[in-house]
Amino acid sequence: QVQLVESGGGLVQAGGSLRLSCAVSGRTFSRYTMGWFRQAPGKERDFVAAITWSSGYTYYGDSMKGRFTISRDNTKNTVYLQMNSLKPEDTAVYYCAARTTLGTMTKPSDVGSWGQGTQVTVSS
Repeated sequence: QVQLVESGGGLVQAGGSLRLSCAVSGRTFSRYTMGWFRQAPGKERDFVAAITWSSGYTYYGDSMKGRFTISRDNTKNTVYLQMNSLKPEDTAVYYCAARTTLGTMTKPSDVGSWGQGTQVTVSS
């Protein structure tokens, strides 16, 4: 089992930036895919970004390309989501996610473990 703990959420004005962190612990995860999803009130949980732990290959949801960057620090067992040019529509609870089997992770059903979530609020 893998444990995920997010931090770094908060309130920011439109156009601002935030960096989310996800501390990963538990079983060895050299084969994991790590990522982020988000869920706004009354909406489905949507894919934001993912990264393969071993190679660092990244992919993003369409509305995040060019504004968000996912990265990982193997020495700190931490995954990051740098969010720039934030918009009010980015307001949501952001969840760290892990897939511990081979394959991509773009749907909630692909996820094996979830963090508890961190709130991001972007004011206009």
